[in-house]
Amino acid sequence: MPTHAMGTPQHAARRVLTALASGALAASLLTSAPAGAQPTGDAEAGKAKAALCVACHGRDGISINPLWPSLAGQQGVYLAKQIRAFRDGERVEPTMQPFVAALTDQDVEDIAAYYASLSPCP
Repeated sequence: MPTHAMGTPQHAARRVLTALASGALAASLLTSAPAGAQPTGDAEAGKAKAALCVACHGRDGISINPLWPSLAGQQGVYLAKQIRAFRDGERVEPTMQPFVAALTDQDVEDIAAYYASLSPCP
């Protein structure tokens, strides 16, 4: 077979496979967690469960200390993922572990929903 602008049949097959793989990756990213997705928790229940969080993350989720992040208005899915990572030891921060160690998955979802429902820091 002659080679031309399209290349060899092997190159064409490789391009097709790459395009298919890229499409599958894009589809999985689009369906995994939509932008702005919120956790399935109960924000009201989360407010009560987040009482200890106020000491570092501030009243209404706005921290007054730059060492600790403001949580108000953060994406709920992100917050839940980070809380679980601290709880499960995937993300290590000695000051966080004692506060999240006993949280259930539902507690995590509720707290994340609460902070996601708040207005972000101006």
